[in-house]
Amino acid sequence: MAYPQIEDEISVLIIEDDVRIAEINRRLVEKVPGYHVIGIATDEQQAKEQLAILRPHLVLLDIYFPDMNGLAFLQVIRQYFQETDVIMITASREINSVKEALRSGVFDFIVKPLVFERLKNSLENYQEFRSRLRKIQKENQHVNQEEIDKLMEKIGQKEQLAPYLPKGIDKITLQKVTEVLNQSEEGLNAERLAKKIGISRPTARRYLEYLVAKEQISADLSYGDVGRPERIYRKK
Repeated sequence: MAYPQIEDEISVLIIEDDVRIAEINRRLVEKVPGYHVIGIATDEQQAKEQLAILRPHLVLLDIYFPDMNGLAFLQVIRQYFQETDVIMITASREINSVKEALRSGVFDFIVKPLVFERLKNSLENYQEFRSRLRKIQKENQHVNQEEIDKLMEKIGQKEQLAPYLPKGIDKITLQKVTEVLNQSEEGLNAERLAKKIGISRPTARRYLEYLVAKEQISADLSYGDVGRPERIYRKK
């Protein structure tokens, strides 16, 4: 018997082998109105059992497990639980993983570490998608091109995927940092960048290290005649 569900509430099953991360994800999901996590599965057997019993609307699925591959398990969901949708939440950044997930029809693909605003955006998009689909099903079993286009566009997703930045990183300042680096052929250290933009050296270093972490720029050590070596940042 399936888990009893409130009509307008979206039920979620989290499939994640790290119990601590799964619990964090549960709390984040339930911060979004209209969502309820009905189960957490940490391995393949649990995932299959809970899918069969709970019949969730949505699964949050990782790729890396000790006993299975999430992309392979995605095919199981597609074959046996066709009414369940999937959002991948994973540390995998390999383009082949992204391509395979998208070809298998996932609603979204989110890279760890999970940013709440990015997850919230995805869940709100999914809410709107289900609402539109339900409305069409109630009014008419046939759809026109405009209705299909609205379902396919995922609620303006193009505008919403990029702008989520961690605390302490401002979009405009980040753009200035990127522009200055793009104009420098030899690279810059944090002090020189700070002077060019008019910010403090620690702030400049924070933005530079953020771009390094995002793999948008590179950093090398420069050894001068005196003093400690310093980090030089360059565009890739």
